Amino acid sequence: MDTKELLKKVRKIEIKTRRLSDHIFSGEYHTSFKGRGMTFSEVRQYQYGDDIRNIDWNVTARYNEAHVKVFEEERELTMMLMVDISGSESFGSKNQFKKDIVTEIAATMAFSATQNNDKIGLILFSDQIELYIPPKKGRSHVLRIIRELIEFEPKSHKTDIAQALKFLSSTQKKKAIVFMISDFMSDDYEQTLKIAAKKHDLTGIRVYDIREQKMPNIGMVPMLDAESGEVQLVDTGSKVVRMDYEKYYQEQLNYFRETFSKSGSGVVNTRVDESYVTKLLGYFKSR
Repeated sequence: MDTKELLKKVRKIEIKTRRLSDHIFSGEYHTSFKGRGMTFSEVRQYQYGDDIRNIDWNVTARYNEAHVKVFEEERELTMMLMVDISGSESFGSKNQFKKDIVTEIAATMAFSATQNNDKIGLILFSDQIELYIPPKKGRSHVLRIIRELIEFEPKSHKTDIAQALKFLSSTQKKKAIVFMISDFMSDDYEQTLKIAAKKHDLTGIRVYDIREQKMPNIGMVPMLDAESGEVQLVDTGSKVVRMDYEKYYQEQLNYFRETFSKSGSGVVNTRVDESYVTKLLGYFKSR
């Protein structure tokens, strides 16, 4: 992709996702994810209804009139976006690839954090850490994140969620709001998720395509495994083959739900042909 085309694509995503974050998500995001505590802001005259526990007795004595301390939420937080860029994310039907939706969701979350003056960092992963951008503030930083989401080419097409979570735990020493965006077609990450979820506020956003759930009966077809790169002849006409595939898919889905639930992490499921806006707003409001 040439620079002109890339900038055009970045701008298009910015316009769409910034509008969403400005008008919909920033308030919900602020309400859902609290700051570290309250910090002293100023002293003002007592007004009817103020909490008497906040009266500043020294200032009150000096002016012979009741004054109260005003506190503000100590807001600054760090958001980490963990994005799966393995081969399976390139799957798509109905003119919509999972990768495109993942990019839009990540951009929307990043702009929501920016609206609240929070830092945003990015981890792109496959079965290894493909790219790490440390948390920073500002629009230009968010645009860099979007550029990487659009054009970054992974070295590997496999997935290892446990590896990504280990990296998160080793690099983020302070509590962060973490959104892991993937199709979660992976397993064996229960223990690392448990450790990461103790320190961070973690949410798994599962993006999937309806065509992945069931294998269609279209006879003998060559199929490319996006993660291994191997082409195999698969007899989709076989009921056993179709049932085995559906069983495997359901096992991965159940593992994701149960593992995240047990660790106390949040879960969002969104299909590529559904409104991720509705799903995310519903999630924020339920917190």
